[in-house]
Amino acid sequence: MKSIFALLALAFIQPALCHYRFYKYIDSSGTVTGEYVYVHANTNTNSPESCIIIFSLDRGTDSAQVTDVTSTDLRCNVGGLASTVGFQADIGLIHPGPLQLYLRKAPSGQTAATWDGSGANWFKIYAIGADFSTGSLAWPTDNQQTFTFKIPSSTPAGNYLLRIEHIAVHGASTVGGAQFYISCAQLTITGSGSGNPTKVSIPGVYTGTEPGLLINIYWPPVTNYTLPGPAVWSG
Repeated sequence: MKSIFALLALAFIQPALCHYRFYKYIDSSGTVTGEYVYVHANTNTNSPESCIIIFSLDRGTDSAQVTDVTSTDLRCNVGGLASTVGFQADIGLIHPGPLQLYLRKAPSGQTAATWDGSGANWFKIYAIGADFSTGSLAWPTDNQQTFTFKIPSSTPAGNYLLRIEHIAVHGASTVGGAQFYISCAQLTITGSGSGNPTKVSIPGVYTGTEPGLLINIYWPPVTNYTLPGPAVWSG
């Protein structure tokens, strides 16, 4: 069992411009911490016409985007526990697409608060993909405000970055059309876990041409969907 319970808050601003972001951490007592106290803030801004806004967008800026799967921005955005962790939104997610979470332990001698997340040591712990139970494509993330998930019980103790990505695929019919809504929070995991999950680099985990990132979700009708990246580690 892990000794940490946490929530990440997904705040939405100016919904007409598709602004939504992760920017607050809620501790086990339910206390909402200050903006970017435990969440890495981004520093890049771009034109809002693209309607691609990263979760950790600073207040007062127009927008920020990551669509290049080879960019280092894909890690945590620029600048950027009992066993259950989660995040909540003030409105539901507004774009179709999967939600995935990765963990990465900070190297010895470094802290998650200052480390940039480089290296092939990220592992996936959770994902929500597409649902075809009704006979057609649906996204369980649509309009959802609260998500909870478990930190695998075999996760080794240490300081970690928790990376959250929501991949919007409404414009993914061409290479570079998938939009990554990304943020990272820092947390400490305790316990005696000794698991050794398969690890990947970010960037490097995606090519941009995977079926889950290069897909027309409108026509012809989609009958299956493959999540991009490695398999979820259950620990």
